[in-house]
Amino acid sequence: MSLAVGSVIEGTVTGITNFGAFVELPTGQTGLVHISEVADVYVADINEYLKKMDKVKVKILSVDPSGRKIALSIRQAQEGASPVRKMTGAPPRGGGGGGRGRPMPGSFEDKLKRFMRDSEERLGDLRRNTEGKRGGRGSRSM
Repeated sequence: MSLAVGSVIEGTVTGITNFGAFVELPTGQTGLVHISEVADVYVADINEYLKKMDKVKVKILSVDPSGRKIALSIRQAQEGASPVRKMTGAPPRGGGGGGRGRPMPGSFEDKLKRFMRDSEERLGDLRRNTEGKRGGRGSRSM
């Protein structure tokens, strides 16, 4: 069985590190699922999502020419639902991604608009707070 980039296959978690998980594929080769490719939410501790000997579906992202480095993704292998819900049936742990402790529901465009609005408000606050402290041009008389 050859490994084709983009294909989804099942593998077994053989090791967990602070940066990802190693998954043994049906070919006997081992690939790495980077921590950013485990779930659609921020993963602070990969042990909350995976443990050794878990069976997982992974998508092959890349294979180097020597075949020794294989990049995998659990997140991209799932269709529709969060990988955590599919694997454990539990709701995802951790933040909802939006900062300030509030979830950010909606599409990417909604999130981007909200981010831009918040960013512009913060920038305006910074400008108002620093304008009076600079002294400005022409404030000194000779």
